[in-house]
Amino acid sequence: MSNQVLIIVGDATETLDTMYPYYRLQEAGFTPVVAAPEKRQYQMVMHEIKPGWTITKEWEGYTIQADIAFSEINPEEYAGILFSGGRAPEYIRYDEHLVRVTKHFFKTNKPVASVCHGVEIPAYADCVKGRRMATVPKCQFDLEVCGGIFVNEPCVIDGNLVSGRTFHDNGHYVGPWIELLENARNSKSDS
Repeated sequence: MSNQVLIIVGDATETLDTMYPYYRLQEAGFTPVVAAPEKRQYQMVMHEIKPGWTITKEWEGYTIQADIAFSEINPEEYAGILFSGGRAPEYIRYDEHLVRVTKHFFKTNKPVASVCHGVEIPAYADCVKGRRMATVPKCQFDLEVCGGIFVNEPCVIDGNLVSGRTFHDNGHYVGPWIELLENARNSKSDS
């Protein structure tokens, strides 16, 4: 089984939603592969609701280099996938190649993680019907209109799908997702 795991990004991907799981995957012996619409550098952002604000404020964060374009992905070569948050999912969800890749991970029951606005990708790909998921509350509608079930908790596990609301939940949902990846890796090496 491959040790490669996809991290889905685009411009305005949230920095902590992306980098925390990126380094946790490395610690667990997996190779994170950053995938985006094109193979180029992307600008990440930091998102947070400031005290006194009712909506998210955005600042530029670090940049990240995409290792592969969505159109080049053979999903059979990857052990799992993470849909990072930020504003990127608002536009990358319409990419036909990303939809194809997303459907593969749900159909084959490989470990999937989603945080914050990341839910917009599997929702658009018609993969959330009847599935329990955490997401940022302002994306509750996106999930529910596509048939998913919103759960306002720091970690929601529904079969192969592990989700968190925002980067504040990284310490709750990333570990269980990596455990699914490790279990899948161990079961493949036992057979």
